[in-house]
Amino acid sequence: MKNKKDITISRNIIDKEGGIVILSVGEYKRLCEKAVPTYYLEGEDAEKLDKLVEEGFSAYRRGKTKKIDSLSELD
Repeated sequence: MKNKKDITISRNIIDKEGGIVILSVGEYKRLCEKAVPTYYLEGEDAEKLDKLVEEGFSAYRRGKTKKIDSLSELD
């Protein structure tokens, strides 16, 4: 039998927060993914976005992009 490690959680924290939840990392990741809304574009909007993304990937592959630390560097 492996060594047992106890986890102690303060009753005050449980009362204050309304309880606790213990999840596996996989289940936590699935819940996080579901929390972000998914949008589906159609028609002209979808084509414009596809073109913009492809232009960005193309520029990246050609080495035409640069790393920035702040959006203010785009000026």
